[in-house]
Amino acid sequence: MVTTISRQNSSATSVEQAARGFAALGSSARLAVLRILVRTGEDGLTIGMLQQRSGIAASTLAHHLRTLSNCGLVVQSKNGREVITRPDFAQVGALSHFLVCECCGDIDSEIEIVGQASDSELTP
Repeated sequence: MVTTISRQNSSATSVEQAARGFAALGSSARLAVLRILVRTGEDGLTIGMLQQRSGIAASTLAHHLRTLSNCGLVVQSKNGREVITRPDFAQVGALSHFLVCECCGDIDSEIEIVGQASDSELTP
């Protein structure tokens, strides 16, 4: 897989917004929750399903979801008696773009990122 990254102005995501997003993802539990939600796509998951998949206790999960929601990485909506949690793909994309758009910023050409990091490469 080859992805071309163009270095456009990243002002759509301010440094403060990016810092909040990266701080929220500084918790391995929140990062795991967001990854679960991203894998489910636009449909999202109920709190119960998310709790089951993540193995995180309900009260702790609520805390993590509040943090992810406050920085805009997830959105929640009511569907009857259930709360559905979805990733905000625009915000997740903006956060990752904020980081990679600065890649090799002093070089006057586009950068190609080849491949995709596996889970083992992301785990310390």
